[in-house]
Amino acid sequence: MQTGLIQNAHNDLVTDAAYDFYGLRLATCSLDQRIKVWQLDENEGTWNATSDWKAHDAAVAKVCWAHPEFGSIIASGSFDRTIKIWEETTADADQPQVNGNAASTSSNSRWVERFVNSDAKGSVRAVEFAPHHFGLKLATIASDNFLRVYECLEAPSLTTWQVADEIDVPALPSTSSASASHTHTLAVATPTQTTSSIDGPATASLVASALQQHQNAPTSRPAIGNREADGGWCLSWCKERYWGEVIAASCGVKGVVKIIQLSPSRRPTTLLTLDPSPSTDLSASMNSSHSADHDGAVASSITSVAWAPSCGRSYHLVATGGRDGHVRIWKLKPSAHDDDRADGAEEGRWTGSIVADFDHHKSAVGRVEWNITGTVLSSAGNDGRVRLWKATSGNIWRPAGHISVEQAEEQQKEGDVDMDEGNGAD
Repeated sequence: MQTGLIQNAHNDLVTDAAYDFYGLRLATCSLDQRIKVWQLDENEGTWNATSDWKAHDAAVAKVCWAHPEFGSIIASGSFDRTIKIWEETTADADQPQVNGNAASTSSNSRWVERFVNSDAKGSVRAVEFAPHHFGLKLATIASDNFLRVYECLEAPSLTTWQVADEIDVPALPSTSSASASHTHTLAVATPTQTTSSIDGPATASLVASALQQHQNAPTSRPAIGNREADGGWCLSWCKERYWGEVIAASCGVKGVVKIIQLSPSRRPTTLLTLDPSPSTDLSASMNSSHSADHDGAVASSITSVAWAPSCGRSYHLVATGGRDGHVRIWKLKPSAHDDDRADGAEEGRWTGSIVADFDHHKSAVGRVEWNITGTVLSSAGNDGRVRLWKATSGNIWRPAGHISVEQAEEQQKEGDVDMDEGNGAD
């Protein structure tokens, strides 16, 4: 496996990184409030910064790319409670640069702010464009526990967006009786928390004081109240067009993921609730040697969720990573009948089970992501490692190796890193 290392990419902690559709450009964001766009030099195998600008007034939490059929567009979400839409345009020397975004000497383009929205009443934790066949839509989720879906009304200008759906995720009725309310969660250092009982002291956040005011503010409804430092807010779109607009979303500290069906003709509904609590039935195909010890298990917030590309499978795979250090892979089976699909999300139509449960990170998992075919899962944790997981014969998921920053530095000149299964064992 080839690896690359970008030294000193930002002046503070990097909070997110996202490839464009072709995998030749990379957008990164950081606590330093900036977004950078990197271009791959395919001959040298190195990444060069082509754009760098101050994007928000607080730490930038997430970035994502739109499908290239809509142009070169990036969305960003921040702890300043805003989402922004950026478009790459040809640089004009006679016009002022936006937000300090000076065109690189190797590029004649710049990124222009096209849209700003401040509907969120908390930090915006995740942003993700919908699959392109649903049009230019953007889903966001914030620490006010609302999932918001925006639709662009003027695609050429990108200046007019309207809220297509605004969903109070915890208040959305659940189809699973097993999704009980849990209030206990592991205390893990985050960009909004300066100390941790697990990982020791962490660098003070740029937005700690602002979030402290938010945490101490009186709550106006039961859905708000989970401390930002303990919760997890994440989402992922279903990539398969056949099932309509479906989103996996998780909020707060309860440790459950809701599979939500969106429809222009009716209210959003919950197709399925993924709950890793002891009452959840596990698939017989789960690798028992790496399964979680469910005795005495408590709920921990889900920090990342990723819906795998279907690639012709009759079922869906959804991966989750949480503050409990577990990486879980869920197998989702939709209704087998078209009339069930047409009727919408009635209770019990979808089923789900855990097919793999790994705790190799031994610390909070910050990110899970699938490859383009949905056959290999990667995860990044507070242990400083990126780990790979893949299915073997019999559909048994097993470790496929790991890489750390130290290994990447050692192997940078060699180009290839051995990621065999033995390397993944701890």
